[in-house]
Amino acid sequence: MRLIRPWFFAAYFLPAACFRIKTTEKVLCLTFDDGPDPDSTLPLLNIIEKFNIRAVFFCSGNSAMKYPEIVLKIKSGGHIIGNHCFNHLDGYKTSTKRYIENVMAADPFTSDKLFRPPYGRLRPLQYRKLTKTYKIIMWDLLAYDFDKSLGKEKSMNIMKKKIRKGSIIVFHDKPDSTVHEFLEEFIIYCLSQGYRFDLPAFLHEPAD
Repeated sequence: MRLIRPWFFAAYFLPAACFRIKTTEKVLCLTFDDGPDPDSTLPLLNIIEKFNIRAVFFCSGNSAMKYPEIVLKIKSGGHIIGNHCFNHLDGYKTSTKRYIENVMAADPFTSDKLFRPPYGRLRPLQYRKLTKTYKIIMWDLLAYDFDKSLGKEKSMNIMKKKIRKGSIIVFHDKPDSTVHEFLEEFIIYCLSQGYRFDLPAFLHEPAD
């Protein structure tokens, strides 16, 4: 079963996490997970910067450490870097101590303020500890661009039907993602429907 949106009760269990921008305007936020990657990140940057769009790249610490020049290019384009663990761990399958240590290990290479859990999975204690330091950013729409069995056409159609005011959208910054095949078309469609892409102010602010 594909969860295009998080379970409706997810916000109840993660009340401090952000799933969607609170707005009455037709604003969308683009985010990309799992990079950076020399075969993926640069083409994505070329597309979004063509439309003067700024996005959030939630980077794995290990990859960010390996490709600091790409991280610098992301930042120099006015985009935001977020923390996505050092080793892309699954919170459900990882002890709290190891998980927190892995997130913090990514800080020097990514961010010590913004965090997105890989797979969206956090245990309650992991969540409580992380919210003391990080603003946790989840999502409103997941494109399933990593799922080859779905294909670019279906991913595109899902996004067209499901976008709404304030949607935080997740694509994947990896070479085998289908997003490279439809991102530009998706952006053009959104703009034609009166949407604009923006980075909400809270992404620039440290966690409380």
